[in-house]
Amino acid sequence: MKALDRASAGVRLENVRKSFGSLDVIHGIDLDIKGGEFIVFVGPSGCGKSTLLRMIAGLEDVSDGEVSIGNRDVTYLDPSDRGIAMVFQSYALYPHMTVLENLGFGLKMAGTPADEVSRRVEAAASILKITHLQDRRPGQLSGGQRQRVAIGRAIVREPDVFLFDEPLSNLDAELRVSMRVEIAKLHRTLGNTMIYVTHDQTEAMTLASRIVILRDGGIEQVGTPREVYEDPDNVFVAGFIGSPRINLIEGKWLADGKAQFGEAIVTPGLAGAVETAGQKVVLGVRAENIQVSDKPGNTLKAVIDFAEYLGGTRYLYCFLQDGQALVVEQRGGHDYSSGQTIYLTFQQDKSFFFDGNGARLR
Repeated sequence: MKALDRASAGVRLENVRKSFGSLDVIHGIDLDIKGGEFIVFVGPSGCGKSTLLRMIAGLEDVSDGEVSIGNRDVTYLDPSDRGIAMVFQSYALYPHMTVLENLGFGLKMAGTPADEVSRRVEAAASILKITHLQDRRPGQLSGGQRQRVAIGRAIVREPDVFLFDEPLSNLDAELRVSMRVEIAKLHRTLGNTMIYVTHDQTEAMTLASRIVILRDGGIEQVGTPREVYEDPDNVFVAGFIGSPRINLIEGKWLADGKAQFGEAIVTPGLAGAVETAGQKVVLGVRAENIQVSDKPGNTLKAVIDFAEYLGGTRYLYCFLQDGQALVVEQRGGHDYSSGQTIYLTFQQDKSFFFDGNGARLR
């Protein structure tokens, strides 16, 4: 079953703003979501991601700008007229109804013919593999099963766009992983446009066609998971995406276009950099792109604070002579102990340089 027999609808936001009195929380967002994309809004608490989703759904009024779904202006339409279905963090199931009754209740209230209700409910239950649960009530289901029912209730509406607002937050770690897989499969099966809000960057990286990274009511960067990980636009994006967090090492420009980070001196060779001697420059390098050397030289001298052994991978938590902390990923290699001095080199072609304001230097 496909939720739509027609082409999936795209979503367009044009200069969308939201204010609560004198407080501006969404600052003129422009975003073009293609039909069939899986878009994830991610960012720290309070960045505006849920508010933006609710504006698309029609659950929050738009203070200014335009929201379009499928080339149709829906800015002032009621949620029921927008062709969307929403799945929330809370399951919001009727406890006295069976799974079958929960799935079909909204359609029945809308006056959908009984045979059509039956067809849609059976199809949704089959997709989500909950047919065998149809006579149970929510209290007899696990958290993952209840979330499947909540998603099924959205599927039977056959919407243009699915909206997910942190749907896995109430599940334990193991269930979150399995439900991520199920939602990814669901997107492949249905082909609908899906917009998903989460604070969990792992969910964003594993589910998204493109990630929209938000901060303080504005968009910092939009890109595929690979793009935002391997080519961040600024310090915030570089630090927010990736686990363990990227190493950000403060240094300074030297007089001849070189930069110094601890004992290491490098030549970034950046066409857009303003290389003023003594000015701050920040090196961003991920844990997997740092190598351990036993010998000093043009290297970063570090002392191991803690070595974390995880089987095939080991993380070395270190600090530099000036107190800056960093993490090194190792696969195989020697065992290290706390207090040991090591020397670090990094892959410059996989490193990033930022100015004192956090903007990427290219």
